[in-house]
Amino acid sequence: VHVVESGGGLVQPGGSLRVSCAASGITLDYYTIGWFRQAPGKVRGGALCIDSSDHNTYYTDSVKGRFTISRNNAKHTVDLQMGSLKPEDTAVYYCGVGGGPCPTGPSAEVFASWGQGIQVTVAS
Repeated sequence: VHVVESGGGLVQPGGSLRVSCAASGITLDYYTIGWFRQAPGKVRGGALCIDSSDHNTYYTDSVKGRFTISRNNAKHTVDLQMGSLKPEDTAVYYCGVGGGPCPTGPSAEVFASWGQGIQVTVAS
């Protein structure tokens, strides 16, 4: 399974950005997808997760109301839509692919395959 993130880049504070997760070899429609992020000098932490029934789980209070996760079944991707972006959202964003329900906590253990990560920078 080859997982690829796309759509990152530079955005101004208050702006919006969408990053997408795609995979070759499987159809993401039936998998649990987690978006994690790692800011400079910090450990990787979970942001959101969506399971095969499209139930969402948030792992970071700071993104509630600003970030959403959804499936684009036509493109077979899972998108992370980010709004009202803040400089502290600057990080490398990673997509993890796994199965079963989203973990109740921001655990990466259920995700067997990962993308290489994509940079999101929020700055003026």
